[in-house]
This record gives sequence, structure tokens and C-alpha cells, in this order.
Amino acid sequence: MIDELFLWFVLIGFIAQLIDGALGMAYGVISTTFMIALGMPPAYASANVHAAEVFTTAASGISHSAAENVDWHVFWRLALFGSAGGIAGAFLVSHLHTDTFRPVIAAYLFGMGVVVIWKGLRPRIQAPRLHRVRLLGLFGGMADAIGGGGWGPVVASNLIARGGDPGKMVGTVNLAEFFVTLAVSGAFLLALGATFGKAALGLLVGGVLAAPVAVFAARRIPRKLFTIVVGVAICLISAWNLWRSLAGL
Repeated sequence: MIDELFLWFVLIGFIAQLIDGALGMAYGVISTTFMIALGMPPAYASANVHAAEVFTTAASGISHSAAENVDWHVFWRLALFGSAGGIAGAFLVSHLHTDTFRPVIAAYLFGMGVVVIWKGLRPRIQAPRLHRVRLLGLFGGMADAIGGGGWGPVVASNLIARGGDPGKMVGTVNLAEFFVTLAVSGAFLLALGATFGKAALGLLVGGVLAAPVAVFAARRIPRKLFTIVVGVAICLISAWNLWRSLAGL
């Protein structure tokens, strides 16, 4: 029988994936924040989010691919190097005290959010320059594993700030995120063991339901508005993460 708590997990997964699929970020941050607000211990919340994210990123990535919303040249570099960075970050955070890294990552993301907003307000006068994608994927994967989330804000924000088309970059980052999440989850499973259950299933159901809706939104929001919304979201999420890191929460 479905209980009320399970339905809350479904709702959290739906909201988180709706935002993540449309903007290319924030699934882990939003899900974990809501689950902790419901009284779940942070470690258990993180484990469930990572387990569910394997399936939600697959659904989102497939939806973006079907909508021809993926730059395949950028995708392969992000997926391979992002997975390598994620594995390294997962084993690092499992064995070392890394709280000092989180404020640095959050501050960097806030700065990237400002850059993205500026790009949205500024006329586009030059062609995209999507260079150093491998290094970006490597850093993004490590940031995601070490900081408990951040693949979307690190990678999508950077690619959009460099002049990449927001819709294409969000789709590409979402599809690559499946492989990164799969690699990170496997590394955490080896390092820490499995600690997931009803919450992961609820997040999964909600996320899968939201994925097609998010793709529809990503393709129809005007470029300028979309870019500004992405930048504002990055700033808000990063400011929250920075405050939590400095406050020791």
C-alpha cells in the first residue's frame, strides 16, 4: 500500500527533475534539501538521491536525445572525462575529510552564475568557443561527487557562458550526466555499501514522470530568458550551498 511519505518522495522527485531537465542542474541539491527537511539523515538522503539519479538521468537523457537536443561531439568528451572525475571524487570523499572544498566549489559556481546572467543580457556577437571540454568534464565529475551535486551547475553553466546554445547544452549535459552518475554510484557502492530504499523509488517515479515535461520546457523557452533563468538558479543554489558550508550544516 502506498503511504503518504512515499507520495512526498514522488513529489520531490518530480519537482527536482522538472527543474533539472529544463535548466540542466539542481536535481541532487533540491532532492537532498527537501528530504532532509522531512527529517531524513543527510547521509541516507544522499545515498537515496544517487541511487534514483541513475534512472532519472537516463530518462532525461533519452528524452533529450529523441528531441535531437544533444551535441554528440561535446557529449562523448563530457561523458568519458566526467565519469573519470566522478569516480576519483567519490573515492576521495569516501576516505578524506573534504568539507573545506565545498565553499570553494560553491563560490566558483556563484561566479559562474553571474557570468551566465551577463551572457544572457549581452547581445551574442561571437560564435561559440567550446574548448577544454575534457578538463571541464573532469572537474565537473569531481565536483559532483565531492560536493554532493554540481555536475549541472559546473558543466552546463560553463558551456552556456562560453556561447553554447542553452537548449543543446542542457540536453548534452543531461545525457552525459547519466554516465557520470552511474560511475559515481558504482564507486560509492564499492566504498560505502548500499543504503537506499523507499525514498529512492519515490524519487525515481517522480523523476521519470517529469523528464518529458522538462524537455518540452527546455526547447520552448526563449534563449535570452532561458539563459538568465539558468544564471539566477545557479546563483541561488550556490549561495545556499556556500552558506551551508560556512555554517557547517
